[in-house]
Amino acid sequence: MEQIQTINESRKDWMLKIFETAAFDKKRNTNYQFWTHDNHAEHIFSNKFMEQKLDYIHFNPVRAGIVEKPEDYIYSSAKDYAGEKGIITIEKIVVRWKTI
Repeated sequence: MEQIQTINESRKDWMLKIFETAAFDKKRNTNYQFWTHDNHAEHIFSNKFMEQKLDYIHFNPVRAGIVEKPEDYIYSSAKDYAGEKGIITIEKIVVRWKTI
């Protein structure tokens, strides 16, 4: 939330209001809720499966109509995976599987 609050972003107030509204009736939150509390944990069993999950995450802003391409979403790691440098420092996921 700190980056959203301090960055010069035209949608900052709009985003903060959405996160504040999402946190309003949740006991776990104090001011904002950024992630949903639902989780559907899945075992990552292959590189292909991992890539599918990364694509799913990266394409969420595209499906929501916020951006045209995943790497255009400013707070996404998609830019890093596309070979560019995003504004948030990430550690890329590299998975190597042994074939048995």
